[in-house]
Amino acid sequence: MSRSVNAVASRARRKKILKLAKGSFGKRKNVWTVAKNSVEKGLGYAYVGRKVKKRDYRTLWIARINAALREEGLTYSKFIHQLKVKNIDLNRKTLAYLAATNPAAFKEVINVAK
Repeated sequence: MSRSVNAVASRARRKKILKLAKGSFGKRKNVWTVAKNSVEKGLGYAYVGRKVKKRDYRTLWIARINAALREEGLTYSKFIHQLKVKNIDLNRKTLAYLAATNPAAFKEVINVAK
């Protein structure tokens, strides 16, 4: 009986990985084992990076809100607490956008929260 190797599927699998490795430097783009390792590591970094991006943006929004509040003589934590007490449901992204682009509207939100 002849040996079955399933070359079509094996080749397709390798081509998929090598396509993901395209643009890499040196052996990382065309040597199967090196490319496979670099792609696996890269995909791991990409997964983690999607989580870190959310974290970084939230930090940026909080910093922008806090900077705008300090000019009004208020702290971030007290402001967020007041929003919760008054039942105002504005997320940090929206508040940061208001603080950066429309200070008058942000000042109104502060007055309503006080």
